Amino acid sequence: MTQKAHKKPIIIKKVKKGGHGGHHGGSWKVAYADFVTAMMAFFMVMWILGMDESTKQAVEGYFSNPVGYKQGYGSGNSPIANGNSPQKITQAQVKFFVHVAEEKALNEAGERVKMKLNGARGVLGSGRFEVDVTQEGLRIELIESSAQDQFFTSGSAELRPMGTAALELIAIELSALRNPVILEGHTDAKPFGSDRGYTNWELSADRANAARRALAEAGLDPTRLKEVRGYADTRLRVPDDRFAPQNRRITIFLPFNTASPASPTVAAAPTAPAN
Repeated sequence: MTQKAHKKPIIIKKVKKGGHGGHHGGSWKVAYADFVTAMMAFFMVMWILGMDESTKQAVEGYFSNPVGYKQGYGSGNSPIANGNSPQKITQAQVKFFVHVAEEKALNEAGERVKMKLNGARGVLGSGRFEVDVTQEGLRIELIESSAQDQFFTSGSAELRPMGTAALELIAIELSALRNPVILEGHTDAKPFGSDRGYTNWELSADRANAARRALAEAGLDPTRLKEVRGYADTRLRVPDDRFAPQNRRITIFLPFNTASPASPTVAAAPTAPAN
């Protein structure tokens, strides 16, 4: 047997370093964890809001002074009941952050409504839409933009197909919220026909009511539809032109469930008196 026959082959193993997964395959997990944490915090706040007042006070007492609360509870005395909470503004802080969360939810819903309406331009015609969040809440307006009405039959409270389609898209996005819904009808200053028993007051109210029915038929919870208002031509969108088509519109208004409090400051815990 020759020396060459005894020689063992040399095997070289190459280990691939890094790779696609090692480069950025786990980065999505951090973003997903942040999202889950934020959602958990939001639902915790909403859950606490649904509690009775005594339970809310107990939760407030624990987070204000966990050690003192546990000691007081263990001895049968709640620090909240005895007025020993070191931060009296905690409830104001909760209300503030709940309002911020609600404002964020309305803004996001408004953006989704804009995207849906803009994406359906081929079906909705030349009618205009305006969506914004004010200090009072979310406001969505369906605005006529030409002499020929796009959303309602001229001089009537009968919805046209474009008006029905727009309200159906809006109802889908508003169904995820919990805010009450108020419908408002507006007309221009042109007198309505020759029948003095039916004026722009009746027409604006009937159009708002027709929009209410369309939202309910599209799946929006009817118990959230709280008011129907008819303003005739008393709140003109174009005051300089009382007959402008833009004055004819329907407003869908979702007021905040929570008042808009000022940003609270954290009160310092009282210090023990010097001996």
